[in-house]
Amino acid sequence: MTEETTTLTGQVPPPVRDWPTPDLDGTRFDPVLAELMREGPLTRIRLPYGEGWAWLATRHDDVKLITNDPRFSRAEVTKRQVTRMAPHFKPRPGSLAFADQPDHNRLRKPVAAAFTVGAMKRLRPRAQAMLDELVDGVVRDGPPADLVERVLEPFPIAVVSEVMGVPEGERDQVHSWTRTIISTSGGAEAAGRAKDGLYAWITETVRARRDSTADDVYALLGAAVGRGEMSEEEAVGLAGPLQIGGEAVTHNCGQMLYLLLTRPELTARMRERPADRGTVLDELLRYIPHRSSVGLARIALEDVDLRGHRIRAGEAVYVSYLAANRDPEVFPDPDGIDPDRTHNPHLAFGNGPHYCTGAVLARTQLELLVDTLLDRLPGLRLAVPAAEVSWRHRTMIRGPLTLPCTW
Repeated sequence: MTEETTTLTGQVPPPVRDWPTPDLDGTRFDPVLAELMREGPLTRIRLPYGEGWAWLATRHDDVKLITNDPRFSRAEVTKRQVTRMAPHFKPRPGSLAFADQPDHNRLRKPVAAAFTVGAMKRLRPRAQAMLDELVDGVVRDGPPADLVERVLEPFPIAVVSEVMGVPEGERDQVHSWTRTIISTSGGAEAAGRAKDGLYAWITETVRARRDSTADDVYALLGAAVGRGEMSEEEAVGLAGPLQIGGEAVTHNCGQMLYLLLTRPELTARMRERPADRGTVLDELLRYIPHRSSVGLARIALEDVDLRGHRIRAGEAVYVSYLAANRDPEVFPDPDGIDPDRTHNPHLAFGNGPHYCTGAVLARTQLELLVDTLLDRLPGLRLAVPAAEVSWRHRTMIRGPLTLPCTW
């Protein structure tokens, strides 16, 4: 990529802005991203790792266009060191995140049955029982309790492990690997060791399940390998991100609970109108800053004209779902929380072919967590002043490190 990018209108290209990804406490919106949004719908950024610069799209319509347009490729990203947030970058064959069509559909098809609405309805009673057991322990021990440690971490791990087919005795080790992978605090070496450990374990698990008739993800992948629908390498590359994805529920729900516990009117609304909780959850999904910075880039396969600029073939493009969820043309009062926002086309789970595979699973867990904690812990509130809640730093997925609560 060069700095001689031309525009259709003749204006000077937007400057390349360094985005250092600051550590932010609470649900504060990233001030750098807010500034980029004000500068224009299409800007240019340089992240801490990788090489060069990339375009950044922040408007809702543009984000939807780019994420659903085959002229922008994820697979091409694997061939270069694109500017990025994470120090480690070793895409694996089979990863849905870096697959274009038709490979994307081929890879997604064998596991799709594990994440359907019907599958989640069947899972729900078992998930509720697992959650009730955790909350029983919290109630038995009495307040105060750190809800991250006691509920928000172990519950998603247990549910994702159930869906994936991780034996109970190995779940703690798998969680240790996934937590290290999504953190940036240990550096590339620690993340690399964790990835090696996790993927070696996944390889052995997929290989052992080739003749299984079970309906967990590792069994489905093992069977698909056995039928010749994908290679073992592809099955392993597909499974890894699905396993790691369970971490997001912990931290997203942590942010939601923090907002509910620091805004009594929201909690009152949830308690008084339980039938309308889904609307509030959607608004919180729109509002919370799920992640730091941006996710994965795409590469333009040909010249694309957008917002008066020409994105040239070979140039990297990022989209920000966080910014799209604050687009004032789509969401009136975007920086406020409106529990009555009925038109809410948020992009919290992504868009297009790369829409989150586990979206229904994540939504099911969030509903169960919020409903169960509000219903079983009367008068739930923070046990410390809001300013004393500790937050995760140097991480890709934002959320509270601890959530000390009483009731």
